[in-house]
Amino acid sequence: MAEIEVLLPKMGESVAEATITKWLKSVGDSIEEDEPIVEIATDKVDSEVPSPSGGILTKILFNEGDVVQVGDAFAIIGDEGNISSDQPEKATSSSIEKTPEKKVTEELLAPISNGNKAIPVISTEGSNRFYSPLVKSIATKENIPFQELETIKGSGSGGRVTKKDILSFIKERERSDSISITKPSTSKPATSSSQKFDTPPVPVGQHDEIIEMDRMRKLIADHMVMSKHVSPHVTSFVEADVTNIVLWRNKVKDGFLKREGEKLTFTPIFMEAILKALKEMPQVNSMISDNKIIIKKDINLGMATALPSGNLIVPVIHKADQYSLSGLAKKVNNLALRARNNKLTPEEIQGGTYTVTNVGTFGNVMGTPIINQPQSAILAVGAIRKKPAVIETPQGDTIGIRHMMFLSHSYDHRNIDGALGGSFVRKVADYLEQFDINREV
Repeated sequence: MAEIEVLLPKMGESVAEATITKWLKSVGDSIEEDEPIVEIATDKVDSEVPSPSGGILTKILFNEGDVVQVGDAFAIIGDEGNISSDQPEKATSSSIEKTPEKKVTEELLAPISNGNKAIPVISTEGSNRFYSPLVKSIATKENIPFQELETIKGSGSGGRVTKKDILSFIKERERSDSISITKPSTSKPATSSSQKFDTPPVPVGQHDEIIEMDRMRKLIADHMVMSKHVSPHVTSFVEADVTNIVLWRNKVKDGFLKREGEKLTFTPIFMEAILKALKEMPQVNSMISDNKIIIKKDINLGMATALPSGNLIVPVIHKADQYSLSGLAKKVNNLALRARNNKLTPEEIQGGTYTVTNVGTFGNVMGTPIINQPQSAILAVGAIRKKPAVIETPQGDTIGIRHMMFLSHSYDHRNIDGALGGSFVRKVADYLEQFDINREV
């Protein structure tokens, strides 16, 4: 059979490269069509790449830990006569024709030397942003210092600098011959964009346990620090009486499970109220780009999900306002299950415009969530607890046992003032309290 190149597939908007984390097949192994052959990791999600054809894995072009660009070949499938026992050939393989862009990429990723003395790749330690090995290699080759690298505006996820960003920056720098490295980015606070903070030293005792952060935990840490650095966070709190919701769910959940084969949790009910409020107050469903406020027409609702590893991921329900309550329940269950089993696709964790996190699942009554950039707000729902409360009746006020819950709304004070941010969470609480206990599902 003819040799078939296995290419790194496009994995969503702004994803330009991936790291090979584990080969599932070895050279000489037989492969079925659509059978996973390698595990990869991006700055968004981990996933498997299936084989485009059946045959024999004859060549592996990249080692575990290597970075592969989208569209590049990383393996060859053929028959037994084509098997190569050589080490991975990467982009130097003579069996694969190199495109001009690929030649540029491999040149930039090649070891950089000055005579016989190797030049170390630029260090980005202390940065709040993630830089791919390719971007760091380009920065080193073009003598871009760390301080200057930090000033480049990134178009990738979370402000990440892509290859296109840094090459455009280099062209602009060549045209102007020089560029100020102290001018702050307009998308960050001018008072702190160029200021760097050293992490205080941590004393380590003889019996202390040291755990190395995994890749996802490092990305989460960087993203959270970046969010606090970019957005002035404000949090408003409201307590809601959700007694009708609790009573209604207890009444219908068994029938829903029997009819739909799905559990009916509180999360889709909370989401329904949030979606109603977002449609009424679209300014909350917005983002900031430089000095412009972008009000998003689609409502793509993210749901923060805890993983068995202890890490966090945020699957997104795209155009969530178009789902019924039953549809939301099924979507929430499906995304949560596949998130825990590491089966989400890159598209399913991109494009969120607003996020909800249920801290009540951990027994917390409230929280102060951090905004998932580049969004402008996030809502945390706390644990539902029975509490004595004042009940207003036509005959007068009385004390009763009610199911109460706190809502915590964190928002970006650059584009959402306290009046809007506070009114929004109050509106969500109103929708929850006005829930029709006689509705059908």
